[in-house]
Amino acid sequence: MIGRLTGTLIEKQPPQIVIETNGVGYEVDVPMSTFYVLPHMGQPSSLYIHMVVREDAQLLYGFATRAERDTFRSLIKVSGIGAKIALAILSGMNADELAQAIAAEDLVRLSKVPGIGKKTAERLVLELRGKLNNLPIMTSASNNSALFQTPASNKDDVLHALIALGYSEREANGAVKELASDVDVSDGIRRALKQLVKT
Repeated sequence: MIGRLTGTLIEKQPPQIVIETNGVGYEVDVPMSTFYVLPHMGQPSSLYIHMVVREDAQLLYGFATRAERDTFRSLIKVSGIGAKIALAILSGMNADELAQAIAAEDLVRLSKVPGIGKKTAERLVLELRGKLNNLPIMTSASNNSALFQTPASNKDDVLHALIALGYSEREANGAVKELASDVDVSDGIRRALKQLVKT
């Protein structure tokens, strides 16, 4: 099993990236909390990996910190929470913020994540209460500290990222409506997700 992946960042199509190691490009799905702290294209990057092996696919999920990966692993153990929803949760809040939301039983905030209704939010609180607080919370990784910026990016990239995270086309369009057409992808996703949490 792959637990850590280090190589050159060669593609970024949020929420998926490609890291090239020894001539092999690995497709990795990442939450936006990790995407925000990835280095520039062509730069070295190192991620903690959760690997899922199925009959029809081998899937890699990457995280900037061990705490993010541990939180992801805790999330997918909850009934009704799959990898896609777990990534969406960690895209709307980092591991520390999620632990705080669980501890505070903040059902409203949890319910704003696509795919999370009130009952699922209650299940998250019930099954994860007291478990996330013991994780080694780190909100940034020293080896991935450079923020990625895409010159002349376009709102379509932000829109596609939001839809890939599970938001409806209507929600995504509403969230990117006020963004400039050349908005930086990383900044645009961050601002759009904040807007979606407020609505």
